[in-house]
Amino acid sequence: MTVWKDPYCGCCVEWVEYLQANGFEIEVIESLRIGVREKLGIEMQYSSCHTAQIGDYVIEGHVPAEDIKRLLAEKPDAVGLAVPGMPIGSPGMDNPLYGGQKDRYHVLLLLKDGSSVIYNSY
Repeated sequence: MTVWKDPYCGCCVEWVEYLQANGFEIEVIESLRIGVREKLGIEMQYSSCHTAQIGDYVIEGHVPAEDIKRLLAEKPDAVGLAVPGMPIGSPGMDNPLYGGQKDRYHVLLLLKDGSSVIYNSY
């Protein structure tokens, strides 16, 4: 998996470490991601603080490892997955500094027509 992230973003580092602990090999590109999301087909309303690509799929934001593994196993005809924003309690946003707080959030399956459907909920 290739991950594009801001060089100064701590939660991005934590998400990468979480994915590595869950068996993913990661290449990190320190970048301000100018044009990366658009090039990979991510609409702005689905944006977060880092963008990744694995195989033919794009992963935007703090997507849990099990959802990425499910995506790769099911191989839907889609752009990829996104967790818009930065929900507290999602992987990489679960630092003890948040005091155990957990926001409810959805993992979205991004469809090729620019729409999305809920893939999983937390």
